[in-house]
Amino acid sequence: MVRPWPRSPRPTSKSAYARLVGQLFSVTGSLEQAEDVVQEAFIRALDRWPRIQACDVPELWVRRVAINLAVSEIRKLRRRAAALLRLGAQRPQPQLTPQTTGVAEMLRRVPVNQRPVLLLHDVLDLPIEQVAEQLGLPVSTVRGRLDRARANLARRLAADPEGALSRHGRP
Repeated sequence: MVRPWPRSPRPTSKSAYARLVGQLFSVTGSLEQAEDVVQEAFIRALDRWPRIQACDVPELWVRRVAINLAVSEIRKLRRRAAALLRLGAQRPQPQLTPQTTGVAEMLRRVPVNQRPVLLLHDVLDLPIEQVAEQLGLPVSTVRGRLDRARANLARRLAADPEGALSRHGRP
């Protein structure tokens, strides 16, 4: 029988990682997913290293765990897809008006941790205290993020006056 992948008796972790990602790619069909399950398997091996170290080829244990993780993830995705198919037309469609799209484009111009404060306070008109409560932040943090978000947005809009907002019917 021809082995598709070489097996060394005592692989280095780098060579084992690369080899296992290549093998798991064949199982998952996704390089990103293969990397995720192999990394998770190595983390689990590290937790159990005293026991796994006694194995003749620890890589075999890591591969088995990575394959189990990959299969589990595939099953989870299939169940999720089946549930979405069952829901089908019942799933409400979001209202993506030009205004909603414009707000989303505006919010993408500021760092991700500043977006919720801008949305809740400036778009939805919630008081700062309520924004702080909903985000689980101190009021002073909300005020600081709001000030920085507004300054960031003003700078970016000044640098690109014909940017995304004007394309979506916003001033």
